[in-house]
Formats: sequence, structure tokens, C-alpha cells
Amino acid sequence: MVVGARRMERLHEVAGPIGARPLPLDVTDTSSVEAFAAEIPECAVLVNNAGGALGLEPVAEADEEKWRWMYDANVLGVMRVTRALLPKLVASGDGHIVNVGSIAGLEEYDGGAGYTAAKHALRAVTETLRLELLGQPVRVTEVDPGMVETEFSVVRFGGDQARADQVYAGVTPLTGDDVADCIAWAVTRPSHVNIDQIVVKPRDQARAQRVFRRP
Repeated sequence: MVVGARRMERLHEVAGPIGARPLPLDVTDTSSVEAFAAEIPECAVLVNNAGGALGLEPVAEADEEKWRWMYDANVLGVMRVTRALLPKLVASGDGHIVNVGSIAGLEEYDGGAGYTAAKHALRAVTETLRLELLGQPVRVTEVDPGMVETEFSVVRFGGDQARADQVYAGVTPLTGDDVADCIAWAVTRPSHVNIDQIVVKPRDQARAQRVFRRP
């Protein structure tokens, strides 16, 4: 198993307990992606999990650089890594691509145009891949989580931990392990079974902005 990310110190923390090989990877940099792929002799499962949101400004106050980064990380990053590893996925004879999207790819909300646009685009890429790979030995799955308590909100709010904590106040959100469990289930189905999409939200969430909060 190989895992890749920009922050090698954090990556080693993840890789150690699961016995994975950590490699540097910046999905927004084509040369980094190509170097990463060159280190992998064979690949049967690819999980594209990079991405994120920046800010909650309305379109009238949109920051072009934030939008550019969101599209680069959430959409072009998936394209770069998939393109680099697709020959090895096909050669495996039983490949599987899992793209981690978001319910932001299914609905919109105030202040989220940059992020929802990127995740809608990711969904289009995923569905197009499924069409293009029809007849090839590669399955394609999209996992779309709702509220997951990770660093997502801290990054979105520029490191403001207090503001990020408010997102999950009074709610029992999903964890990274919950999402990983969905991915593991999808990739361990029989080879002829393709799970197109998994939408997973905490019980306390009905829509992106429809959340039950306890006092």
C-alpha cells in the first residue's frame, strides 16, 4: 500500500499504523504526480482523496485565487493522478478508482459556490470516467460525505479553530474512519459489482445547511 500527500510528517503518522509506504505528493503539481506514479510498480486501487474548500464568501466577493486553488486541488488533481495511474489500473486486470467527493457535488449553499462548483465538476469527471472505461477491467466509485470532523473547516476558515469548532457544535459528525469504512466496503465487493455512488451523512444532517443541533 502506498499513501501520498504534501505534509510528510503527517503522512508518516498515517502510514505507520497501516504499514503503508509514504511518498511525497502534491496533486496540484504535474511533476510531483508523475514522480509519485513512477515509484508505484503496480496499482489495483486508487483513492483520490485530496481537495478542500477555502472561504465562504458570496460570488459577489469571490477571491479568484481561492477558486483557482479549489478547482486545481479538487478537479485537476484527480485528473492528474488518475491519468498517471490509469495504465497500471487497467493492467492489474481488476482496478478500482474511488473519488472522494462531497454532498457539495449534489447541492448548493450560500457562500459555497467555489467549492460546490468544483465538487460538481468532480462528479462529472467521475461519471465520464465510468463511460470511458466501460468494457475495461476498472470500476469507478464516488463517495460523497456530508459533515466529517477533520481539518476541513480549519482549512476553510484559514486556521480559525474556534470558527471551525462551531461547524460541529451540538452535532455528532462523521469521522474519517466512517468514510474509510465506506471506501473499504465498495472496493471489497465482488469484481462484477460496481458501487457507483455512496452518499453518507451523519444522522444529525439532512442537507448541507439543514442540521439538527443539540443545546
